Amino acid sequence: MCVAQQRALGLASGEGCVQTRCQTLGLARSSYYYQPRGESALNLELMRLLDEEFTRHNFKGVLGLRDHLRLAGYQVNEKRVRRLVRLMGQELVYPNPRLSVPAEGITRYPYLLRERVLTAPNEVWSTDITYVPMARGFLYLVAVLDWHSRYVLSWELSNTLDVGFCLTALHTALATQPAPFIFNSDQGSQFTSQLFE
Repeated sequence: MCVAQQRALGLASGEGCVQTRCQTLGLARSSYYYQPRGESALNLELMRLLDEEFTRHNFKGVLGLRDHLRLAGYQVNEKRVRRLVRLMGQELVYPNPRLSVPAEGITRYPYLLRERVLTAPNEVWSTDITYVPMARGFLYLVAVLDWHSRYVLSWELSNTLDVGFCLTALHTALATQPAPFIFNSDQGSQFTSQLFE
C-alpha cells in the first residue's frame, strides 16, 4: 500500500490505535512492529570468505564454494551458500558445453544405426566429447568406442574444443584396429569439419 493510500485511510498520520490500523490492512499486529534483522556476524564472515574465494576463483559454483567453507571449518549447506551468494549479488559461472553444435553450411548426415544388429567388432565405431570438471575449470575428453565390444579404442584430453585432439584420438584408434564400416558421431562442428572428413 502506498503512502497516499495510507493517508487516505488515516494510517500514516498515526490516527487510531495500532490494532485498528492493522485490522484495516488485514495484517497481524506483530507485522506492524516487525523490524528486519540484519545478517548475523557468522553470515557476514561467511560472505567475506565467499567474496575472497570468488575473487580468486570466479569459476566455482555453489558446491565448490560450500566445500571451500567446509575446509575453512564452517558447517554450511549449499542452500545457505546459494542464499548468501544471491544476497551478495554475485553471478556464478556454470559451464555451458555446446558440444553438438554443427558448423555453418555443414550437411547433416542420416543416422544409419537405427535398427542395425552388430555381429562383430570394428563394424561400428562411435565418438563423442564430454567435459571433465577440474580444480581450475574443465577439460574436454574425446573417446572412440567400438559399439560391439564397448571397448574404448582411444581417448584424448584437451583444454580447447578444437578438431585437433579429435583427429589424434581417431588416428590412434586406426593405428591399432582396422577401419570400421561406419564411424558414428553426433555431427558436432569438430566431426563435420573439413579436417575431420
